[in-house]
Amino acid sequence: MPSVMGLLEERERAARQRVEVLQAELQEAEAAWERFVIARQTVAEVLAEPPAGEEAPPAGVAGERPARVAGAVPGSVVPAWKEGLALDSLAPDYQRLVEVLACSGEEMDCRQLAAALGLEVVAAKVEGVRSKVKRLAVRGWLAEERPGMFSMVAGRVGDS
Repeated sequence: MPSVMGLLEERERAARQRVEVLQAELQEAEAAWERFVIARQTVAEVLAEPPAGEEAPPAGVAGERPARVAGAVPGSVVPAWKEGLALDSLAPDYQRLVEVLACSGEEMDCRQLAAALGLEVVAAKVEGVRSKVKRLAVRGWLAEERPGMFSMVAGRVGDS
């Protein structure tokens, strides 16, 4: 008869393999979703261009910050941070994450962020927060100087 520890290790190994499979599927689904969002945005840009032969609207003055026509909506792709990019270019969930970190002024982990957002601190909610803050960190909106600990990038609090 197998030992209890052996049975637990076997189940742990099976659960870990299942998680790895699901994470791979999630990455594939996110990649497909991002491609569709980019395609939709590209089509919208092309359709917004003036027809051939018509004059394009005048370009802004050099150094002038471009006016935003509309803020991002839920499901928008997170743009890479660059000078002059406003916080409203992020979808509302991402804006809230940046605002929570900006107000706290210190590093927070995903559990702390979930609690600060008023979410139930359970694995599903924490993982949702983790995927969003990781995306923000990769695209330059947040810093992750220690694994799992997120903060504002120095000097960017006032930019939003």
